[in-house]
Amino acid sequence: MNYTDRYLRTLENVCGKMTEPEMFRGEICMITGATGMIGSAVADLLLWSNRENRLGLKVLLAVRDKEKARRRFRFFREGQDYELIGYQNGKEVSTKICPDTIIHCAGNAHPNAYAREPVETLLGNVAGMYGILDFARKNPKVGRVLYVSSSEVYGDRPGNELYKEEDYSFVDILNPRACCPSGKRAAETLCSCYEKEYGVHSVIVRPGHIYGPTMTATDSRAATQFIRNVLRGEPILMKSAGLQRRSYCYVFDCASAILTVLKKGADAKAYNISNPQGIVTIREFAEVLSHAAGLPLTYEKPDDQEASGYNLMTSSALDSRKLESLGWKGLYDTEAGIRDTLEIMESGVEE
Repeated sequence: MNYTDRYLRTLENVCGKMTEPEMFRGEICMITGATGMIGSAVADLLLWSNRENRLGLKVLLAVRDKEKARRRFRFFREGQDYELIGYQNGKEVSTKICPDTIIHCAGNAHPNAYAREPVETLLGNVAGMYGILDFARKNPKVGRVLYVSSSEVYGDRPGNELYKEEDYSFVDILNPRACCPSGKRAAETLCSCYEKEYGVHSVIVRPGHIYGPTMTATDSRAATQFIRNVLRGEPILMKSAGLQRRSYCYVFDCASAILTVLKKGADAKAYNISNPQGIVTIREFAEVLSHAAGLPLTYEKPDDQEASGYNLMTSSALDSRKLESLGWKGLYDTEAGIRDTLEIMESGVEE
């Protein structure tokens, strides 16, 4: 990520409209998967708020590759703004600094990974959550754990009705692509089990389809590939008719929702992350991007591996009323989120 003036203006805009960072004053917060799309956006919001508002907050970035993390967060100062912790999803957490809160974002999170590594995806979800929860059990100072789950836990059903948090439908458990929803479902249940048996406080978020300038180089989600096409000046390449209805959410709206739920959500409950102004079909998302970039849409048949990683849900639009009842409101509709993404990513070399 290049911390250009354009990117910093977005951090300032989002943080300026949030009250939650003040609730982290004097705390220690650990983020796993901190160099991923969602984890890095959450980290940037906390780091920016801490610097601007002098919150006395300590941010622990739990990552596999410390050098990668140093490059990603080079605008901030290691040892002052943040501390790095070596962490591998599914392994025991090892740190001498015990956090007050943990945001668990680590794990495979895109179609190519699901297609190539279904075993690692499923086990990573369950073992990763087990490691975090058991760390919290052994360290009572940890007040709350937030788990970043997925809208895929709902399974597939006919129609376009919005999924509420209690709406669970069919998942073909013998399809290897079910590695994601099955692993996420088990990890969510584990949160409830640790709450009941050991009193470990946790809360769950279920993001829809997240996009934005913090996307990683390996991300194979359709929206990310569309944005890459645009940045290369190429036509937007679709590999389906794109009729599936999705909850698209700009990554900084997602990040602010995570902080809201962490501080205001109820224990052992789940919250959809969805902006009502971002519920569109895949094709409609591509058309907004096409119009913003002045580039055409093209179509190509996916190969077998690409198709094997596709979302099993024909419609995954989410009801956001439970999240909004906590006082959260998205700032970026689809057009604004796409425009912000392109402006940031086109803003050039770090200033």
